Amino acid sequence: MSTRRAELGSFLKARRAQVTPEEVGLPPGGRRRTPGLRREELAQLAGVGVTWYTWLEQGRPINVSGQVLDAVAGTLRLTDPERAHLYRLAEATPVRPKRGVCAVEPVLTEILNALDPLPAVITNTRFDIVMPNQAFRDLFHDWHTLPCVHKNLLWCIVTEPLARKRLLNYDDEVPYLVARLRSAYSEHIGDPDWEEDLARLRKLSPEFAELWARHEVADCTPRPRHVVHPLAGELHLTVTEFAVPAHPDLVLFVETPSDEATRERLPLSRRSLQPAEL
Repeated sequence: MSTRRAELGSFLKARRAQVTPEEVGLPPGGRRRTPGLRREELAQLAGVGVTWYTWLEQGRPINVSGQVLDAVAGTLRLTDPERAHLYRLAEATPVRPKRGVCAVEPVLTEILNALDPLPAVITNTRFDIVMPNQAFRDLFHDWHTLPCVHKNLLWCIVTEPLARKRLLNYDDEVPYLVARLRSAYSEHIGDPDWEEDLARLRKLSPEFAELWARHEVADCTPRPRHVVHPLAGELHLTVTEFAVPAHPDLVLFVETPSDEATRERLPLSRRSLQPAEL
C-alpha cells in the first residue's frame, strides 16, 4: 500500500468520524462502536458500493473517478480546501505545472525590504523560513527562550515553552498552521525531507501529533495574530498570505496592524543595533 493511499484512507476515516447520522438525515440508531457514519452508511448515501468504498479507505489501488469522489465529498460535507485535498490524495487532479522563473532572489529581497516597516517573511509550504525582512526579525527577536535550530514558523511555536504567553491566540493559530501543513503535505507524500521532519515533530510535540491526526486541511485566509512583545506590549496584527508565482512552493506572509494602538506601538519592536540572523 502506497503512502499516498494510506494518507487518503486516514483522511476519509477522520472525516467520516465527524459526520453524525442526524446531519445526513439518518436516524441516530443504537450504540455505535465508533463516532460518525459507518462505512456502509456513507457508501449508500454516496451511491457507491460498500466493498469499493471499504477498499478506498484501506488504501487499495483501485480506480477513482472525479464523479465518485464528488459524491463521497458531498456526503462527507467537505469544505472546498478539504475537497481539493481529497482530489490530490486520490491523484484525481493534475499536478500543478511548474512555472518558468519570472523573479529571482534579489528581486524578492527588494520586495521584502520595501515592505518594511511591516513585518514580512517568505517561507516554503512547510513553513521553513526562507527570507525575513528586518521588521520581522525585530518583532520576533526575543521570541525564543531556547535556541532556534529549525528556523521554521511552526516549530518555533510548538517547541517554545513560553509560546502560549507570547501568542495570545495560540489555540487558533496552531491548529490553522497544522491544517495548512496537512494541505501542502498532499503534494509531498513520500518526500524524505517531509517525512523525516513530520516524524520528528510528532515525536517531539504530542500536541502537534494530536492535531496532525485530525487530518484537518485549510486554505490560506487573512487571520489575526495577537502577540506580546517585551517592549511594544500587546500587538494585534492581521496576517495576509501571498503566493510567489515564480516559486509555487513559496509563500509571502505580511503582518499589518489591526488597530491604531498597534500601529503606534509597533515601532517600539525595532532594534537600534544590527541584529543577528533570525
